[in-house]
Amino acid sequence: MSDERILVTGAGSAGSIGRLVVERLRGLDLPVRAMVRQDDERADSLRATGAEVVVGNLTQPADVARALQGCDRVYFGMSVSSDYLEATATVASIARASGAIRAFVNMSQMTVSQMTLTSTAESRQQRLHLLSEQILTWSGLPVVQVRPTIFMENPLFQFAIGASEEGFTLQLPFGAGHTSPVSTTDVADVVSTILSDPAPHLGKVYELTGPESRDMKELADEFARLVGRPFTYVDVPADAWAEGLAAFGLPEHLMQHLKTMARLHRENRYDRVSGDVQAVLGRPPRDVRHFVEDNPRLFARQTA
Repeated sequence: MSDERILVTGAGSAGSIGRLVVERLRGLDLPVRAMVRQDDERADSLRATGAEVVVGNLTQPADVARALQGCDRVYFGMSVSSDYLEATATVASIARASGAIRAFVNMSQMTVSQMTLTSTAESRQQRLHLLSEQILTWSGLPVVQVRPTIFMENPLFQFAIGASEEGFTLQLPFGAGHTSPVSTTDVADVVSTILSDPAPHLGKVYELTGPESRDMKELADEFARLVGRPFTYVDVPADAWAEGLAAFGLPEHLMQHLKTMARLHRENRYDRVSGDVQAVLGRPPRDVRHFVEDNPRLFARQTA
């Protein structure tokens, strides 16, 4: 294994895939450089793992070149942003020019697996992921595409859970659509496994899901069984749900993405199960039980 560093982008946010990947790679005593947007207490916590931290913007070529210097493997991940395609092109161009990259792990989305070059039913962010994959293919870099479905830890699910003395509700505009959320733990484990030994994975596409696809009523029933209290799915109108999201003042690009995800769930576009977590990790993906165990406060909430 080379002594050159592994660059991990998008590592600044707590609970992000990038941060989890840094922690796992450092647990393997691999040299890691974490790229963040701000030098704050979150950057300090990355340094505490033994990772080198570099501050920069993925759309700024000088920042990217500085971050890539001395690195031979890259994890590229970025939050939902209208700048996503520019960031991909910037990083890919500089990585290719360096001539040193022997593995480039790209965090995409599983919806890309269902898209064509001319499809328009998806969100602008999902289209940026499709185009980013095209750019990386053209770059000639040794790319591994990782396409997770919706994350189990997505705030959409957590904000949807309401509690009262009578029990819990799960309020989402997903209709009867099925979904198989994947754990961020599993996604970070897959990425870390690839980066620690890239050769067997180069050129592959991994589609990551949870172990089972359920509709929201079935998910609520499973929550009820695990929590030991009533749990009811409420299929809220999409417009009312979107108005609730708007109260958070989210950027328009993110709002459009979230509303599209809800519509695609209603259209059953998230009804998919893959064995790729098992194939890479040699174990099954984490399930709803793990989510409940990891979030005891979420399921202990009471309202007067």
